[in-house]
Amino acid sequence: MPTELRRVERALLSVSDKTGLVEFARALNRLGIALVSTGGTAKALADAGLPVTDVSDLTGFPEMMDGRVKTLHPKVHGGLLAIRSHPEHQASMLGHGIAPIDLLVVNLYPFEATVAAGKPYDDCIENIDIGGPAMIRAAAKNHNDVAVVVEPSDYAAVLADLEAQRGATTLTLRRKLAQKAYARTAAYDAAISNWFAHELGDTAPAYRALGGQLAETMRYGENPHQWAAFYRTPGSRPGVATARQVQGKQLSFNNINDTDAAFECVAEFDPSASAACVIVKHANPCGVATGPSLLAAYERALACDPVSAFGGIVALNRRLDAEAARKIVEIFTEVIIAPEADEEAIGLIAAKKNLRLLLTGGLPDVRAPGLSLRTVSGGFLAQARDNAVVDDMGLKVVTKRQPSAAELADLRFAFRVAKHVKSNAIVYVKDGATVGIGAGQMSRVDSSRIAAWKAAEAAKAAGLPVTLARGSVVASDAFFPFADGLLAAAEAGATAVIQPGGSMRDDEVIRAADEAGLAMVFTGHRHFRH
Repeated sequence: MPTELRRVERALLSVSDKTGLVEFARALNRLGIALVSTGGTAKALADAGLPVTDVSDLTGFPEMMDGRVKTLHPKVHGGLLAIRSHPEHQASMLGHGIAPIDLLVVNLYPFEATVAAGKPYDDCIENIDIGGPAMIRAAAKNHNDVAVVVEPSDYAAVLADLEAQRGATTLTLRRKLAQKAYARTAAYDAAISNWFAHELGDTAPAYRALGGQLAETMRYGENPHQWAAFYRTPGSRPGVATARQVQGKQLSFNNINDTDAAFECVAEFDPSASAACVIVKHANPCGVATGPSLLAAYERALACDPVSAFGGIVALNRRLDAEAARKIVEIFTEVIIAPEADEEAIGLIAAKKNLRLLLTGGLPDVRAPGLSLRTVSGGFLAQARDNAVVDDMGLKVVTKRQPSAAELADLRFAFRVAKHVKSNAIVYVKDGATVGIGAGQMSRVDSSRIAAWKAAEAAKAAGLPVTLARGSVVASDAFFPFADGLLAAAEAGATAVIQPGGSMRDDEVIRAADEAGLAMVFTGHRHFRH
């Protein structure tokens, strides 16, 4: 037998997730592999009529302390860690009656699920696995001799190897399993440490651990020469990572990034108040609108920038109906994401085989705390997710003219959208719909001019003689450092402005607003999005 093959004679199984357990154990038994197990796993195997040795009989010690201590014993860890070819290790095993364990099957207490379910502190603590990670790490370290399985999805690969190699495993498989084992325990410990930091209110712990589970390997990343993969992190916040893809080809790296941007933006609009639609292109909204129906909201969002909407992402805050679906599929769209969809709407979209339809089951809570990460050379930046909402801000009117009720409603709308536009961000809004968006410019005045030009182009596309910015309001994600950006908005036809305030030249900007007859409010909150 080639030296890389290791015959499996004894397997230790201890799992919280019993999916496929009995079938897997039955196959091991057919191959002549002895089964050792613990607690509930042993009972499940015995109830299925399989011969199984309880780990207590192996160690000579009963499970104790409510199951906290059962596998932390030399007869378990010696059986996992012993190097089979090492004479001294062999002598220790013989001298202490330690039998080798050639296959370890362990998945961990459901700590992440316990936290996600909002269980009390003590329940979370009790779901921190100790023996499981210790065994997994031991087996993975000794992967030259031992195979370790940490999730049911690997049962088939292990059985295929065992059957192909007549009861043995290959080194290639054992190495792959070892890598996954360490990644799993790392992600598990990351979830625990981040939960502790949250419970302690520690926003900057000395070590920040990250962990995620592979959702899918992607064809490529942002560009074809970059590899990419999509990972899910613990939590239950609805979104692109938790969505069910009803149809369409595989999502690309850029699709996922843009779809997330669209869905986070549309979540700012309460579905009980109005239907809302966000159209995103290259991570920036190119049209946002509310309306009495999804169809109305979509048509108004599309009117803001019908050119950029081609090949874009459409996000909706309500159940997608056939009326809206029929209109959306009239132009090329990459992705539609919504909480739910009618069967008729699903049928209409099915005619576009490449169009992806994602259903999330709900909207994310825009006020919920969360972590935002960005890599830099040699490290990463961590910050709180921007969960500030304009409805919670104390708006301060700083000009002589007060905004009208209609202007104030549009100002709030515009500031909601500006939060999701790349800085420097300028957003024109009229009657609950964007009419011009300027994004990502190095100068705020350039963003103002681009947004005004977009509004004029949208008017031309609609066959209107006057720019859509006439009679609109405008939002800026950060303060106007000079009056020029504000004056550009006034020249475009805006009547009211919302901005954070806080510039050394606020007085100059306020005077310019008064001279132009604008109403202006300060939010005291900035929404930079780089």
